[in-house]
Amino acid sequence: MVGLDQTAAIPPGNSHGQGSLASIREKKSSKKSRARRGKQGRKRRNKRKRNNRTPPPILPPEAEEGNIEYKLKLVNPTQYRFEHLATQLKWRLQEGRGEAVYQIGVEDNGLLVGLTEADMKASLKTLKRMAEKVGADITLLREREVDYCQDRNIRKIAEVLVRKVPDDQQFLDLRVAVLGNVDSGKSTLLGVLTQGELDNGRGRARLNLFRHLHEIQTGRTSSISFEILGFNSKGEVVNYSESRTSEEICENSSKMITFIDLAGHHKYLKTTVFGLTSYCPDFAMLVVSANTGIAGTTREHLGLAMALKVPIFIVVSKVDLCSHGTVDRTVRQLERVLKQPGCNKVPMLVLNSDDAVTAAQQFAQSACITPIFTLSSVSGESLNFLKVFLNILPPLSKSKEQEDLMQQLTEFQVDEIYSVPDVGTVVGGTLYSGVCREGERLVVGPTEEGRFLRLKVGSIQRNRSACRVLKAGQAASLALGNFDRSLLRKGMVMVSPKMNPTICCQFEAAIVLLFHAKTFRRGSQVTVHIGNVRQTATVEYLHGKDELRTGERAIVRFRFIKHPEYLRLSAKLLFREGVTKGIGHVTHLVPHDQNLPDY
Repeated sequence: MVGLDQTAAIPPGNSHGQGSLASIREKKSSKKSRARRGKQGRKRRNKRKRNNRTPPPILPPEAEEGNIEYKLKLVNPTQYRFEHLATQLKWRLQEGRGEAVYQIGVEDNGLLVGLTEADMKASLKTLKRMAEKVGADITLLREREVDYCQDRNIRKIAEVLVRKVPDDQQFLDLRVAVLGNVDSGKSTLLGVLTQGELDNGRGRARLNLFRHLHEIQTGRTSSISFEILGFNSKGEVVNYSESRTSEEICENSSKMITFIDLAGHHKYLKTTVFGLTSYCPDFAMLVVSANTGIAGTTREHLGLAMALKVPIFIVVSKVDLCSHGTVDRTVRQLERVLKQPGCNKVPMLVLNSDDAVTAAQQFAQSACITPIFTLSSVSGESLNFLKVFLNILPPLSKSKEQEDLMQQLTEFQVDEIYSVPDVGTVVGGTLYSGVCREGERLVVGPTEEGRFLRLKVGSIQRNRSACRVLKAGQAASLALGNFDRSLLRKGMVMVSPKMNPTICCQFEAAIVLLFHAKTFRRGSQVTVHIGNVRQTATVEYLHGKDELRTGERAIVRFRFIKHPEYLRLSAKLLFREGVTKGIGHVTHLVPHDQNLPDY
């Protein structure tokens, strides 16, 4: 009975056995398919990895013009090859007006190949021989490792600055306008850079920069002053430390930075505008205090530089007075302002020497890059990064542009007038075009009657040292001997007698009204800044419009209210009166002797 019961209790054997075998087979087949799929997936991933290796880093292709040269390697060149390389270096130095940058280990198409240590040493040795042959020195800016492929050894590329030793006092000169709100530390920073000593925290470094007693008493700049900072052919700083005189600085420098220290207080705004329009700065340095951030005239100065299309970089000073959080907040505030639609700048924070080298090169190549430095004039923190930046900063104008200007007739802008004992009348300014030599005869004007007066140039001084020849784009002081100072004024020009200068009382300009409290219409009076010209003008009429509101554009005819001026077509124009502000460019000149109908 038991056996029968047990047999009865067991389910039919056939159905149970067949179901379990089928499930086992399914499990085995699914395992095999998963393994097969996993193997295929690994193959695909490995193939994708091989295809998706990091591509080799590249630079923009080498340009035929300019002062940047790519060289894969310079190992043991033949004599003929060496002579060719030296001639090529001369060309690059000429393009950079005495400076050239060599990228070693880079192909002409910009591919960063890199060199082994032995090849790099040999290449740098050859480059040094080339520089010695043309009378230049080399400075290794930085070395970088190139490691973009796992199958190759680590190689390096080098970035080398070649600078020509000055001969006949011809050094590279860059002008930097210093902007910023009052008490932001502009004069103190310049004092530290040019004197070579850190500040004591109470403004000791700025005392040598002030020109008037009230500036020393208040600590605020009210006039325009000039300070020089030199770099020798090896990139070393040359300043007033070690009891150097200005003559010694000029003699020992291959590159000169002339700082134009402008006023920060709002009541001296017209002086600041005159400095920006008249002295033709190559760059502008906006100084912002870390503890106050964007305040006072900071936005206005930034807008002026952008309106005049002067490339600008920013220095956040006084970082020793506040915490890292406060400094970061000021930097973020600046970045927000720079990225706004009105600015459209790309801020670049400089944190080390490598960033400073990159910032200097990109800043000159692209107008939208804005380097930001954070430093202290008291502790000296990060001050060296700014010096590296200024040392490498290339000129904006190319040698060909300067040569074209030198072929034109002489035109010198009068910005300052002095009376010097035993010398006589002296004028300071910038040579816009041509070449000016000692003993040259020029004409100066226009006078209030619209005439030009003859004169003779005595001696010439550039950066406080004697100079026999002045070239286009350079600033200098010219001694005029016994010429009557009362006949001169700021805004005049000294030109060649061969030139037939067009002077005018009326001119037309295409303008944009940046801001006006009410409406801008016929009869409005504004102070017009065009180059070194600064005079009140009346709006005669607006083409096609009766009035102009904020943000609108128009062609406007202006009339000077005092005396005629010498203007150039396409010259940048900036006008202001109270809160009224506008920019534009000159489109048409109406000759002084032409009678015009009233509109």
